[in-house]
Amino acid sequence: MNGTLHTAIGAASGFIVANSLQSDPMTTLLLVGLGGISGLMPDIDIDGKLSNKITLSAGMIRTVAQFIGILMMVYSYFEGMDKEKWIGIFLGLMMIVASSYLTQRRMLTVTGGGVLAGGIFLQETWLSLLGIYIMIASFIPHRSYTHSIAGILFFAAIASRFEASLGIDGVFMTCMAGYISHLIADMKILPVNKRGVKYFLPFSSKEF
Repeated sequence: MNGTLHTAIGAASGFIVANSLQSDPMTTLLLVGLGGISGLMPDIDIDGKLSNKITLSAGMIRTVAQFIGILMMVYSYFEGMDKEKWIGIFLGLMMIVASSYLTQRRMLTVTGGGVLAGGIFLQETWLSLLGIYIMIASFIPHRSYTHSIAGILFFAAIASRFEASLGIDGVFMTCMAGYISHLIADMKILPVNKRGVKYFLPFSSKEF
C-alpha cells in the first residue's frame, strides 16, 4: 500500500481517538497529525519519500564533503610542513573517496544519531529512543523489524514516553493506532499487497 493511503488511515485513527476522548479542536488537529505520521513510521526502513523528508540530500552532502576534501588537500599542499602536508592530503583524499559511498540510508543513520544526541542533550527519553529506532531502521531490510511485533513494542515505548512528556491524553493511543494500522494495511490478505508482514521476527519469517 502506498504512503498516501497509510497517512490517510493513520490520520483517520487520530481523528477517531480525538472524537472518543472529546478533545478540543487544537488537540484534535495534533492527534490527526500524529496519526498520519505514525501511519508512515514503519516505512522509514526504505529509501523513499519518508526517509528523504527527514534527511538532507545524500547528493548535496556528498558534494559538500568532496569540496571540503579538495580544499583540505590544496591547503595542506601549500601550507603544510613536511609530514603534516602529506597527512592533510591523505585525509582530504579519504574524505573524497568516503563521500562517494554516501547513500540515503547512511544519511538516515546520521539523522538517527543526531536525534539520539538531541534526546540526550534535552534529557527526553522518547527522543533518544526515536533516534535509536531511526538508526536501526537504516540498517534493516524493508518490511522486516519495523513491520513486526518487536517494532510495535519499540514504538510503544517511544509513544508512551512522548505522551508523558506532552501531557496530552490520546497521544499514545493515536500513535499506536496509526502504527498498527500500517501493518494491518500491508498484510497480504489485501489484494493490493504482493508481500505480507512478518509479525514474529526474529522467531519466524512467515508472512501474514
